[in-house]
Amino acid sequence: MHTPGLASHRRQLVALGAVLLVLLAAFLVVRQVTADPPRSAECAAAGPGVRIDPATVPEGPVAGYGGEQLANAAAIVNAAEALGLDTCAQVVGVMTAMGESSLLVLDRGDAVGPDSRGLFQQRDNGAWGSYADRMDPTTSATNFFLALQEVPDWQALPPTIAAHRTQRNADPYHYERYWDAAVEVVGALAGRPVLDAEV
Repeated sequence: MHTPGLASHRRQLVALGAVLLVLLAAFLVVRQVTADPPRSAECAAAGPGVRIDPATVPEGPVAGYGGEQLANAAAIVNAAEALGLDTCAQVVGVMTAMGESSLLVLDRGDAVGPDSRGLFQQRDNGAWGSYADRMDPTTSATNFFLALQEVPDWQALPPTIAAHRTQRNADPYHYERYWDAAVEVVGALAGRPVLDAEV
């Protein structure tokens, strides 16, 4: 025979248990939302973005790049840092510009994109701004990083795939060969290692 006091106590325990389950579920949802995004192997060691003083840019060569190329790489790195992006994004940006223009502001395109211009060979299709925007290292890099951030889970993708989905070029693996050089260049600009180039 159950007493009224015991039944009331059981109901209170069940209600308390339900409240605790709801709180636990809410905690797990908040933790998932605020957790760092998953990272590719290449970007697992990414830290906060670095800021480069243009006066400290080395003449080079660094990984075969020098002078104007390294100054352009610094502009790319600083554009990412201004948007609050990390060292992984900075290296992806430099890698992409290496693959598109050898870190030079090109005033010409190619057979596939005769209207492509600048460090990132951005097309004259309205998505990348004006001709002046595409020819300006900081503005073109900023537009690249804004587009990169629109790629779902870009941090978890291999860098060449993240760059490919941003640039929409023909070969998804085109940028892969530039990764190690980009890590080296960003590290030289920062004055310290930024990512482990060996995966």
